[in-house]
Amino acid sequence: MQILLVGGAVRDMLLGRPVTDRDYLVVHADHEMFQGRYPTARLVGKSFPVFILDGCEYAWPRGGSLESDLLLRDLTINAVALAEDGAIHAHPMALMDLQASVLRPCSPASMRDDPVRVFRAARFAAQFPDFSPSPELLAQMREAAGQGLLEGHAAERVGREAAKAMAAPKPSRFVRLLAATDCLRPWLAELEACRGVPAGPAQYHDSDVLEHICRVMDCAAGDALLVWMALAHDLGKALTPPERLPRHHGHDEAGVAAAEALGRRLRLPMAFIEAGMAAAGEHMRAHRYRELRPGTKVDLLMRLEARRLTSRMFKLVACDGGEVMLPQVRRELRAVLAVRLPEDKQDQGEASGALLHQLRCEALASSVKSRG
Repeated sequence: MQILLVGGAVRDMLLGRPVTDRDYLVVHADHEMFQGRYPTARLVGKSFPVFILDGCEYAWPRGGSLESDLLLRDLTINAVALAEDGAIHAHPMALMDLQASVLRPCSPASMRDDPVRVFRAARFAAQFPDFSPSPELLAQMREAAGQGLLEGHAAERVGREAAKAMAAPKPSRFVRLLAATDCLRPWLAELEACRGVPAGPAQYHDSDVLEHICRVMDCAAGDALLVWMALAHDLGKALTPPERLPRHHGHDEAGVAAAEALGRRLRLPMAFIEAGMAAAGEHMRAHRYRELRPGTKVDLLMRLEARRLTSRMFKLVACDGGEVMLPQVRRELRAVLAVRLPEDKQDQGEASGALLHQLRCEALASSVKSRG
């Protein structure tokens, strides 16, 4: 029996990057032999069974051999294996593509064999912003879209790639590559609808909504949840009636349902779905924060704080071309949260709620006045 470290861990070692997840390939052994040597290993999966041992996956070669497995993987840069004796086994193009920073499919049928690899390739474009997609990759992605191969897959698989892309250094490349190859539909149809729609009047915007979203995503890079908020914040602009363009009055309220639909279609965690909805519905109000009356400010802060999105919302505003207001917002939020009802005014239903709201408004107004 031989066990080889395979895939992303070896790729990252060769690129001099930190290694996080480790996957292994088992050759010259069957499941019984492996289980006998590692009795605590747990077998999972039906269509592609793997063993889980100490948090790592142990799989068997696709096609029956190490050489065939490397040829059947998604991208050449991931088709590398490290043997226990230190020997490197690789797809014929893998080492060259790693050196040249190229994203290339392992075979002419890579995307057709598993069309979810389209989203995986787009995620790697975001994860490795210095790597360029090869003409073969672009062609295979377009072919998968043109033949309707992107439909009918497990939503969790597509959503997992999208979520990983949100955590990447250049998240817009996930969207840009999918858009360039006509792969946004059906999974990210709300983004496809943003293409060609002016982001706003010319004095404020010089691009369509999709390009604007991509720019805001990259500004938010480093915080996956904030990047998702950036992706979702202007989806409502695609719903603006053509006769109203280039203005988008009411796009914030209109975008809430679009953000929810997208998040649920991808089976994203509830924290992402709620953050996307809040970004769509509240970002314009947050842009106007300094103009709001104390009561409206308090209501906005309480809604955001209930979801722990206050800081992220105002970072989104700054990335969206708005003012940097986070220091002021944090100061005023502290003043609001410090308010406590007198004991004799507690537990009185609506009356207590109304008094608490009034006291919070007074505390916020006092904080503003003290800063003069």
